[in-house]
Amino acid sequence: MFRLIGSAMLLLGAGAAVAQTDKAATTPQKESAASVNARVMAPLPADQAAMKAHVMFLASDAMRGREAGSHEFDIAAQYVAAQFYAAGLRPGGEDGGYLQRVPLVGYKLADKGSFVWTPGKGTPQTLVFGEDFSPAPNAAKAETSLTAPVVFVGYGIVAPDYKRDDYKGVDVKGKIVAYVGGAPKGYDGEERAFFSSPRAKAAIAAQHGAIGAIQIESPRVGRGSLPFAITTRTWDTERVTWAQRDGSGKNDGLPVLGTISMAGAAKLFAGARMSWDQVKKAADSDDAKFTAFPLSGNLSAALKTTIRPMPSSNVIGIIPGTDPKMKDEVVILSAHLDHIGVGKPDKLGDTINNGAEDNAIGIASLIEEAKRFVASGKPPRRTVMFLAVTAEEKGLIGSDYFANNPTVPLKSIVADVNLDMPLITYKFEDMVVFGAPRSTLGPIVKKAVESVGVELAPDPMPDEGLFVRSDHFRFVQKGIPSVFLWPGYKGGGKAAWEDFMKNHYHQPSDEIGLPLDWEQGVRFVTVNYTIAREIADNDERPRWNKGDYFGTYFGGYGAK
Repeated sequence: MFRLIGSAMLLLGAGAAVAQTDKAATTPQKESAASVNARVMAPLPADQAAMKAHVMFLASDAMRGREAGSHEFDIAAQYVAAQFYAAGLRPGGEDGGYLQRVPLVGYKLADKGSFVWTPGKGTPQTLVFGEDFSPAPNAAKAETSLTAPVVFVGYGIVAPDYKRDDYKGVDVKGKIVAYVGGAPKGYDGEERAFFSSPRAKAAIAAQHGAIGAIQIESPRVGRGSLPFAITTRTWDTERVTWAQRDGSGKNDGLPVLGTISMAGAAKLFAGARMSWDQVKKAADSDDAKFTAFPLSGNLSAALKTTIRPMPSSNVIGIIPGTDPKMKDEVVILSAHLDHIGVGKPDKLGDTINNGAEDNAIGIASLIEEAKRFVASGKPPRRTVMFLAVTAEEKGLIGSDYFANNPTVPLKSIVADVNLDMPLITYKFEDMVVFGAPRSTLGPIVKKAVESVGVELAPDPMPDEGLFVRSDHFRFVQKGIPSVFLWPGYKGGGKAAWEDFMKNHYHQPSDEIGLPLDWEQGVRFVTVNYTIAREIADNDERPRWNKGDYFGTYFGGYGAK
């Protein structure tokens, strides 16, 4: 059951937000502290001031970066709950409150584990940590012990639309699959990013009956394929997932045991149908194609994982729909509340990653959009849910938990509009809506964007696969049409984005002292409110465009 924090705590937090501007200036202009304070404290119109006030609190030093599982995140969640209450939203969480408990767990390797390769003809070879293999923890078990034959399955991808089945011709039931990291370059950027992810590959392996998986270092480093040296340096880094009812951490159906280096792969492929040198040569092309085959031997892997609870919460408010036929359908507006917490000192000695742009502004937008719905005096025809999720920075974990444990029937959710890190340091002249071409949400967002005098622009970074990298994608994976919006590259946009990503993204300087243009924040809220209002009141529920890749892949409404 949630509990509201007292007004004194809110005032103390707001005071801390003001105090944080006394730090050395971190804006590109290197303003003095007095200059930053004068700019930050300058009076604004009421709508801009309301939005800014949320960011002043959420991105204050007192919140210490709102890391999921921290006490400060819990305070931030109570703040959002209080704002939902003040806006007039009904509680949409558990026990009649605004919070949904999310049983996060942190997990990491207890030791370096062991990998032993036993060739079909030969003596067992103990693989060397840091040279041949780098282990990975298993959230589902404290101890993992597997011995099984290994089958090489290329990239480990099954994608009929691309006429690719890397499992063709082999039986992997009860076996360990080995695949090369990454995905072919010939894929659409968003689809390539999806199939490059370890989560997608593990799910495909589990569907084929494998009991474990190992990733092989790819000769082509890129998205989904890190250099082996990096995986070795970070072998004992804690990861985060959510716990299932039995207390075990959620995985994707099987354990990914770790990464095999190219040197280690040479040992595993000895005596197989193809040597590693032959596979490596084939992999060093834009559209590498492989024939799956069993390796000649068994792999034994032994791993120990430590798991700790780090409970957190999603925050949920609801405006009930009023149309007798559509009120049970739910439109979700989502944004992540967490950031990355406290880290190493930057060049100015600052350690707190305040997360003003990422994503306090998204949460501020969510709150202000809720207030607009209520202030309009016109209840939506469909139910509108406002969802602030935890642990996005840990791998979209809070949204994944909600998508698997929704507080409303999953089949009732008809769309998600996600608000993640809108950059408001410049006057935007266009907007990018990731996912717009994939569903009937496209014409809706185009009309809304144009209503504030800007145009809808195509994705300026298609190879980055941004559509699969924020919380809305957890709804896509449940077949729900989804989009998320960014101010675009026109005018000064490209330079502003490049500056932010280089100098402020996931750094302590992402704070209230940035030259934030709150008029642009209000424009961003206007666009999102217009989109949500149209979806909520439209006669037709959103549907995937016929034949859309993700709509078809995840069985979404309208795709077939």
